[in-house]
Amino acid sequence: MTDARLRHGRASLALSFFVQGVTFALLVTRIPAIQDRYGISDGLLPVFLAAVPILAGVGSVVTEKVVARVRPRVVLRWAQPLVLLALLGVGAGSEVWEAALALGVFGLSVGALDASMNMMGVSLQRAYGRSIMLGFHAAYSLGGIAGASMAWAGAHWDLSLLVSYLPVVVVLLPGAFIGSRWYVEGKQEDEEEPGGAARGKAGSVSFKLLMPLCLVMCFAYIGDSTVSNWSAKYLQDVLGSSEQLSTVPYNVYMVTTLLGRAVGDLGVRRFGAVAVVRSGSVLAAAGFGVVAVAGGAWVGMLGFTMLGLGLCVIVPQTFAAAGRLFPGASDTAIARLNIFNYVGFLVGSPLVGALGDAWSYRGAMLVPMVLVLAMLVYAKSFGAEPARYGGGHERPRTVDVG
Repeated sequence: MTDARLRHGRASLALSFFVQGVTFALLVTRIPAIQDRYGISDGLLPVFLAAVPILAGVGSVVTEKVVARVRPRVVLRWAQPLVLLALLGVGAGSEVWEAALALGVFGLSVGALDASMNMMGVSLQRAYGRSIMLGFHAAYSLGGIAGASMAWAGAHWDLSLLVSYLPVVVVLLPGAFIGSRWYVEGKQEDEEEPGGAARGKAGSVSFKLLMPLCLVMCFAYIGDSTVSNWSAKYLQDVLGSSEQLSTVPYNVYMVTTLLGRAVGDLGVRRFGAVAVVRSGSVLAAAGFGVVAVAGGAWVGMLGFTMLGLGLCVIVPQTFAAAGRLFPGASDTAIARLNIFNYVGFLVGSPLVGALGDAWSYRGAMLVPMVLVLAMLVYAKSFGAEPARYGGGHERPRTVDVG
C-alpha cells in the first residue's frame, strides 16, 4: 500500500470521526430542547436516553457479523449518512412516535458507525506502525466542539431544532459520502500470514482476555455519558444557569478532550500506558467530585474540564489495546469491545436520572465518580506488552497503545 493511499485514507477517516463528533454533539447538547419540543416528561426521558445505546449495541453486534463478509469501510460508507439523516429526523418531527423512530434509526446506525470507524482506525494504525488512534479521536473531539458551538448558537438565537440541524446535514452529508471514496484499511495479521485463520474469526477472541478492557470501556463511558446527557440539564436545573449557558459544559468538555488527545502520545511515551490510564482515572473522579459540590455554574464547568482531561485518552487507548491483543481478529475484538461503550451509556444515563429524581442530582454524580475510580484496578491490563514509543520501543507494523 502506497504512502499516498495511507495518507488519503487517514485524512478521510479523520473526517468521518469529525462528522460524527459534530452529529453527536448536536443531539446531546439539545436534549432539553428535544424534551420540550416533543413534550417528553422527566420520567420518560431516561427511557429515550437508554433506547439509543441499546439499539447502538445491537448495531455493533450486527456489524461484527457483517464485516466477516464485507470490509468495514463499506459499513462506514453507508452508516454515516443514516446517522446524519436520523439527526435531521429528530429535528423535523412533532409527535413522540416520530422522535422514537428517528432516535431508533440513530441508535442502530451509530452502533455500526462507531464499530466500523474504530476497526478502520486500528487497521490503519497497524499499517502505519505507530499510534495514530488518538488523532482520530481528537478529530471527533474537534467535531464535538463545532457541534456544541452550533448548539449554543441555536439556543442563543432561539432557533428551532430543524433550522439548527438542516444546514449542518446539507453540508456534512455529501462531504462525508465523497470522502468515503478514499477509505483504506491495513490488513489483519491473519490475512498477511500464509495459512492464517479466516478474517475476524470470532473463536480467536478470548472474552476472558478482553474483559478487563471491556470494563474500562464501560466505566469510561458511564463517565462520558453523564457529561453528554446530563451536563446541560445539571447546569440549568441544579446550578441555575440559562439555557444558553447550559450548552457550554459539553463544549468545554470536548475542548479539554481535544487538548488531552493532542498530547496524549507524549504521556504514554514518557510514563507508559498504565500510568496514563491511572492518572486519567484519578483526575476524572476528582472532576466528578467538583461537579457534585459546585456552588455555581462556573465551578461546575471547572469539574467538567477536569473530566475531559481525565477521560480523553482512555477510550482510544482501549480500542488500540484490543487491536494489539488480538491482531489476527481485531475487527471482532473491537466490535465486541464497542458494545461496552453502549453498556456504559445504558447504565450511566438512566442511573444518574433515576438517582437524580429519587435523591438529588448532586448525589447522583458520586456514583460515576466511584465507577471511574474503579478503572484503577484494571489499568494494569494496558501494560501486558510494551506500550511506549520511541527510545527503542517502537516496532514496525505493530499496534501500539495510544
